[in-house]
Amino acid sequence: MDFSYNGQAVLSGINLTIREHDFMAVIGPNGGGKSTLFRLILGLLKPDKGKIRVLGERPGRNSRAIGYVPQNVHINGHFPITALDVVLMGCLGTGGRFGQSRRTRKECEKDGFAALERLGMVRHARKKIGELSGGQRQRVLIARSLMTRPRLLLLDEPTASIDSRGQEDFLNLLEILNKDVAIVVISHDLFAVSNYVKSVACVNHGLHYHSREEIKGQMLKTMYECSVEDVCRVQVLTQVMPGAGDKNPGEADGNP
Repeated sequence: MDFSYNGQAVLSGINLTIREHDFMAVIGPNGGGKSTLFRLILGLLKPDKGKIRVLGERPGRNSRAIGYVPQNVHINGHFPITALDVVLMGCLGTGGRFGQSRRTRKECEKDGFAALERLGMVRHARKKIGELSGGQRQRVLIARSLMTRPRLLLLDEPTASIDSRGQEDFLNLLEILNKDVAIVVISHDLFAVSNYVKSVACVNHGLHYHSREEIKGQMLKTMYECSVEDVCRVQVLTQVMPGAGDKNPGEADGNP
C-alpha cells in the first residue's frame, strides 16, 4: 500500500496484518508516517495504491469496530462537562442523538459507567474534565472509545500526557483490555512499552514488522537512533544476527 500527499511519498510498500488480540507498538521518527497509517486504517485517507481491509470491509464500513484516541485531544478545561459526559459522546456514534440511537440514554449511561469502571475512573464520573490529570483524561477518552464495543483500539501517543509514575499503571490497564480487544499504540518510548507489546511495526515511510522475540537488547537500543532518512536499523540487525527472529509480514488490512 502506498500513500502520498501533494505529490510527496509518505508511505510506500506498506504490508501489515493486525491480528486478533495483538498488542502492537508503532514506532519511528517524526514525519515517518505513523499517524498517517492510522488515518488510512480509519478511512480518513485513501491509499494511492493497494488496498486496506478492516474486518473484511473497506475502511469506514466498520467504523464502530475501531476505537480511536488521537494524540492531541483539545478539551477546554473550563468547559462545564463531566467525565461521564465525555464518555457518553461515544454513544452518539451508534446512531445519532440518544433518541435515535440503538441504545436509550439510560442504557448509554449504564454502559458509560461500566466503561469508566473498567478504566478505574468510575469514582470520577461526575468530576469536571478540567479537574482531571492528564492520565485520568486519557482513561476517560479510552472509555469513550469503548462505547461502541470495538475489536481494535488505535491509540496515538497515549502516554505522552502521563507522568512516569502513572505510565506503568496505564500500560497494565491496556494489558488487561488487550484480553478483549486488539491494541495498536504509537509510541516514542519503546523501552516503556516493550514489556507489554506482542509485536512492533517500525514505520519510516516503509514498514518493518518485528515479533516480540526480536525486540530486546541491542535491537531495542538501536531504535532510538533512527531518523526520518534512515532505514530501519533493527531490520539491518535481524539480517546480520543469527537467530534474531523471523519476520511475520502480512496484508495491509488493519484486520484484528
